Amino acid sequence: MASVSLRGIKKQYDGNSVIKGIDLDIGDGEFVVFVGPSGCGKSTLLRIIAGLEDISEGTLEIGGRVANDIEPARRGIAMVFQSYALYPHMSVAENMGFALKLAKVPKSEIDERVGRAAAILQIEHLLDRKPKALSGGQRQRVAIGRAIVRKPEVFLFDEPLSNLDAALRGQTRVELARLHRELKSTMIYVTHDQVEAMTLGQKIVVLNGGRIEQVGTPFDLYERPANRFVAGFLGSPRMNFFEASLAGPAGRSAGVQLAGGARVQVAADVARARSGDRVTLGVRPEHLQLVRPGQGDGIGATVALVEYLGDISPVYAQVEGTGEMVAVKSDADTAPPAPGSRVELVFPATRAFLFDADGQVFAPGWTESTAEALARVP
Repeated sequence: MASVSLRGIKKQYDGNSVIKGIDLDIGDGEFVVFVGPSGCGKSTLLRIIAGLEDISEGTLEIGGRVANDIEPARRGIAMVFQSYALYPHMSVAENMGFALKLAKVPKSEIDERVGRAAAILQIEHLLDRKPKALSGGQRQRVAIGRAIVRKPEVFLFDEPLSNLDAALRGQTRVELARLHRELKSTMIYVTHDQVEAMTLGQKIVVLNGGRIEQVGTPFDLYERPANRFVAGFLGSPRMNFFEASLAGPAGRSAGVQLAGGARVQVAADVARARSGDRVTLGVRPEHLQLVRPGQGDGIGATVALVEYLGDISPVYAQVEGTGEMVAVKSDADTAPPAPGSRVELVFPATRAFLFDADGQVFAPGWTESTAEALARVP
């Protein structure tokens, strides 16, 4: 096991900056996930740690050693790629032990390491099979086992579940989490899938345009996003955003006027802003409420689409006056409104987010007493 430290890491290709100054500390034994949209630099950053990409500027340390000029094979890392890359003519056992064989490790030790890794991954019964006789999930476990037998200080995973179907992805996520608990190794995992990031990562690094937007636990990033990008990237359906302006006192609570003229109250500390400033109101689908017309002090909308997913039913509605489409998570125990029906959207004052013109979030302004006071706002 080893810690990983990145200081001022930059990467350029032909003068084009891809990684634009990354500072990050990954603790010994942590499971860290790099997540972000395509082209954000997450795979490039992982390849830099692996030694597969040169560093244009900055310092990389693995286990307290500066690793900038250390060859990949001597960094104490093992990488699992999206492609399984198994040798088709070799058995599972031979695939898993091949790197050790090249390193001239005694056969008895190879057999011991392969057997232990197979037991951890529950593939002992597959050791004599060839890759063509395995399912996609089994092949991926063999690829992970090939990394385990090397006893690396750091495991690197580059979107290893992308080739699996939905059911296998869910099962393999559970296995990876169990594997981390058992091995207690440092693991760095790259994905564009926010569900993988939220379910696997002890710490999530959200990347965008070669920069880190925010680092934190899944709970912190979901409940306390630093900016509009993070808030919109994590969550499915994504957070609803409404262009608006401040229309009330600039304190720990503010009135917000939406583009269509409707006004809502939000518990946010907007002391650094002024009335009339342009802001963006963000509300997650599970926090918006759908009520029948006249049953609440809400904003009118018309239901456009209802998706029945079993446990929830996302409802997509078009806001009257602005034409904006919003998503609302309807409880599975409640029959969702039919497409074409008119509804009202009720905004929760204490669960909404406000972002300034630069996309930075205003700090929450509510306390228990504030929440009680806002509940009485007409």
